[in-house]
Amino acid sequence: MELQLTSARFLTSPIVEIEVGEGDDKTTLTAHQTLLRESPFLEELVNQFEDSGPRRIELPAENVQAFGCFLQFQYTRDYTLPSETNGSTEVATADSSGEELLQHARVYTLAEKLELPILKTLAHKKIHRVNSTPGGELAYARYVYTHTLPDDMTIRKPIAAYWADQGHVLRHDLKEEFKQLCLDLPEFAYDVLTLLFDKQEKGAKKTNPEIESVMRGSGRKRRRDI
Repeated sequence: MELQLTSARFLTSPIVEIEVGEGDDKTTLTAHQTLLRESPFLEELVNQFEDSGPRRIELPAENVQAFGCFLQFQYTRDYTLPSETNGSTEVATADSSGEELLQHARVYTLAEKLELPILKTLAHKKIHRVNSTPGGELAYARYVYTHTLPDDMTIRKPIAAYWADQGHVLRHDLKEEFKQLCLDLPEFAYDVLTLLFDKQEKGAKKTNPEIESVMRGSGRKRRRDI
């Protein structure tokens, strides 16, 4: 749905308060109700408002910064992080801590919850423009494999491919951290191993084209005395 900022429908839309986060991180944000209705998830909450009652939504489990990016997107059809001082999304950003990857990933998972595929696609594109360190990539992998569904290979497969290609880093710089991640999230370990085995298999076939036919013919014969 294309947003029409100058329409009377937008200008006359009521203001809604959204309390995001909890404890010291709780922040009250505001937005026009029309914009919130573009999200099926938020529309259900808006529909519960009484005509004469307060217009307030409480989202204690959501990340304040990610939700702020969502609101910015609703008004401008883009969003920027505080670290993106130049305001450009076309230039890859240095991310030594890995936090920028996590911030975009939080927007991605929020967009999934809010059922906003356009924002989800935008967050994914921004993720691939970030230059990060192996440690940052590992923290990013843990977040994604913890907060996304197993069949979401759009975001999971590039992560597994990265680590399948970075074996030298795993053996040296992040051996213990990588081991712990594999123990905590077996799906991550399985995806990485699958890509490694696929790569080995393709390499073997390329080296010896006859290996596939040999493997097909090397099946163990069934014992006649069973």
